[in-house]
Parts: sequence; C-alpha cells; structure tokens
Amino acid sequence: MDINIVGPKVYWTIDLPFEVPLLGGKIEINETMVISWAVMLIITGLCIFLTHNLKVEKISKRQAIAEWLVELADNFTLGNMGPKFKQFIPFVTALFATSIFSNLIGLLGVRSPTADLNTEAAWAIVVFIMITHQKIKSSGFGGYLKGYTEPIAVMTPFNILSELATPIGMACRHFGNILSGLVINSLIYAALAAASAALFGLLPGVLGEVLSGIPFLDVGIPAVLSVYFDWFSGVMQAFIFCMLTTKYISNAAEG
Repeated sequence: MDINIVGPKVYWTIDLPFEVPLLGGKIEINETMVISWAVMLIITGLCIFLTHNLKVEKISKRQAIAEWLVELADNFTLGNMGPKFKQFIPFVTALFATSIFSNLIGLLGVRSPTADLNTEAAWAIVVFIMITHQKIKSSGFGGYLKGYTEPIAVMTPFNILSELATPIGMACRHFGNILSGLVINSLIYAALAAASAALFGLLPGVLGEVLSGIPFLDVGIPAVLSVYFDWFSGVMQAFIFCMLTTKYISNAAEG
C-alpha cells in the first residue's frame, strides 16, 4: 500500500478567473476530494438500494435491513441526546456513515479521506458551529458571551482556548488514529517484504533470486493485523466521533 504521509496527490488544478487569497487563484482536485466523492456516491447508492420499493406488509430482507439500520440510528442518537433532539438523527447518521465508509475504504488500496486532516477538520468545524448555535439558543447571545468570563473575568482567554480545543481535539483524535493505522500497516508490509527477501535469498542459485523477489510473508500476517487497524479501529473512531458530537451538542443545549 502506497501511503503518502505528507498529503494527498493532486489530480487536477483549475485556474479561477479571479484571485482568491486562500486558494491562490486555483482550485486543486486532490485524492482526498475524489475518494470522498466516491464515498458519498457509495452511501447514496446504498441508501437508494435499501429504500427502493418499500412495503407495509411482507417486507423483503433488504427492507428489513433498512429498518434495522434506521432503528439503530434512532436509538443511538436519542439514547445519547434525548427525544427533544430527534432532528439531529439524519445529521448524526450521515456523519457516522461517512466516517465509517471513509475509514474502511482504505481496505481497497486507496488513501482513506480520513487520513487527511482537512476531512476531520471540516467535520469538526460543522459540529463546532452546531454546538455554538445550541449554546446561543439556550442562553442567548449575551449569555453565551458571558459564559467566557466565568467563574471570573481573568479566565476569559482560557475559556476561549478551551472552546477552540473541542473541534481541534475531535479532528486530531480521529485523524491521528486513522493515519497511525495506515502508517503501521505500511511499515509491517515493508518489513515483511524485506524479511521474505532475506529469507528466500539464502536459497542457492536462480531459485533464490526468483523467490526472494516474491513477498511471501506479506500474505496472511498483515490480514490478521488489519482486523484491528482497519476494521476495529475504523469502526471505533467513527463511533467515538459521533458519540462526542451527540454529547457536546446535548450538553451545549443544557447550558
């Protein structure tokens, strides 16, 4: 697996007819964007497939799976936030689905969008805006600003830093775990390939030259480790990110 730790590949660059300071007059279509679009298409296609031709009676296995997933989403969101937050069910569900598919798509040999900090940063900013909205809705704009001065005014800078730490912590936690798993898997593949070459290179003659070029040890062993680094860690990070989202938003509404 080819892992670019520095950043995603840039596929296309579009020159804008006007200067945009943050973009430098150009829009780059990179690997993260392309794979993210692919993830969204997969999720959209799956939703269309599961919700096609719904019935009230004698439902199909496909509809049963769709209803089971909807029930899981309802129970997760309402269980963490309460019945008055039922309007957040679609958002939390979409966030979880996008996260888990983005994490697991790396199994196909492409760079996971969540291995790019920009992805998690965008999610965290959206969540932060929703948290702030709930705080203002609960306490009013004046009460929201006053909260930064509690318990005493001198704590204002620290309260601001604490507020900013919420989206930064959410983004970095998710990103760090996904990227570290990719890097560890890459190192394991490289180490096993080198060990395989050294082991079979001990064989005499042409046989050793041929077999040393085939990474036999890469078969099987990384797959076992992938159960944790890709499957378990990917699902858990999606779960944790959504759990934090529901808790932060519900706590903000409580003032």
